[in-house]
Amino acid sequence: MTEVVIYTRPGCGYCSLAKNLLASKTDDFKEYNIWAKDEYKAEMLKRSGGASTVPQVFIDGDHIGGSDELYALDRAGHLDALLGR
Repeated sequence: MTEVVIYTRPGCGYCSLAKNLLASKTDDFKEYNIWAKDEYKAEMLKRSGGASTVPQVFIDGDHIGGSDELYALDRAGHLDALLGR
């Protein structure tokens, strides 16, 4: 099974867009609210190479980027393959 992780914060429109796209493609992704725990933000920064904006998306440990990158992958027809569909 493909592991999908998204780091978000409340009130973030781009986070909502990314989560909606992921929800339309898979019923199983892990969401970490970076405002809920400082550890989540530190983990996101480390995993993303310092990217501090949200959302930050990872598929099977690979850093995808934010909402724009996620939608670009979908438009190019590559997101389904990454999600094992």
